[in-house]
Amino acid sequence: MGQNLFIQNALSPPILFFFLGAIAYALKSDFEIPAPLPKLFSLYLLLAIGFKGGIELQKSNFGYPVLPTVIAAIVMSLLIPLICFLILRLKFDVFNAAAISAAYGSISAVTFITAESFLESQNIPFDGFMVAALALMESPAIIIGLLLVKFGAPKDRPIKRKMKWGSILHESMLNGSVYLLLGSLLIGFLTSAIDPSDIKKMEPFTGELFYGAECFFLLDMGIVAAQRLARLNKTGAFLIMFSIFMPIVNAVLGSLVARFLNLDPGNALLFVVLCASASYLAVPTAMRMTVPEARPSYYISTTLGLTFPFNIIIGIPVYMGLVNTMIPQIG
Repeated sequence: MGQNLFIQNALSPPILFFFLGAIAYALKSDFEIPAPLPKLFSLYLLLAIGFKGGIELQKSNFGYPVLPTVIAAIVMSLLIPLICFLILRLKFDVFNAAAISAAYGSISAVTFITAESFLESQNIPFDGFMVAALALMESPAIIIGLLLVKFGAPKDRPIKRKMKWGSILHESMLNGSVYLLLGSLLIGFLTSAIDPSDIKKMEPFTGELFYGAECFFLLDMGIVAAQRLARLNKTGAFLIMFSIFMPIVNAVLGSLVARFLNLDPGNALLFVVLCASASYLAVPTAMRMTVPEARPSYYISTTLGLTFPFNIIIGIPVYMGLVNTMIPQIG
């Protein structure tokens, strides 16, 4: 069963397009995608999952397990950076350890979307309210990372930069991806509650186009990930091992929480994927502004060059097997 899951995931169109992009870079093809298009498709994917999530959230009436799951997701986004920090401090200074920890405590929306597509291909149901957990897990990890720097950095910090917490909170809680996700979630919720007939008008846009847009976006992500993979030799063996094994550790922790919450298999997988994924957009932006001592090559190359492709190609079917093993009563 596990081998079949792996093969089916690896041979799915989104993953094959990801490979196509990576191979194009490896073969030094002149193939490229104009810069505005990947951004447009990224915004579209966030809008679509947010809108559909809002509809499902309204249908749930905030009953069990919506609120406990969302609260647990926020707690995990606070806890995971601390665990990562303790491990990374064995090899790195406070600045790099905090920046990398924040990246691994945050989430990857594209990994989440890929996991949803995997569940759909396996005919495993899941609930749209998990998008709320996705939107709310990004900011806490950024804040924890900055607090680790604030309290752990030496007093004679080489680049003294005052942290403006108002700006930091604004950036972490209202960055583009979080804003669009939460906004689309609210619009989907209101549409479902006020005039459900409008949902059908949106279905061609949020439904039928979604899979193709995901394939196109992952084609570009394959190119970008391959570029980052080529630069991993600068990060060292310790960080390379960390970028593979830490998602697995986080997935095990997520599975334990999912078991405690008694989540259905589909929701459990999405929860585990949120715990195991890492941010390569929001966190790097925040860290570049506030922690200039940290090397972007550490927290970008590892998350995008290794952790992201590992999760979407190998991790998702492995995590599904983990869910089925650790939560036998729903497996």
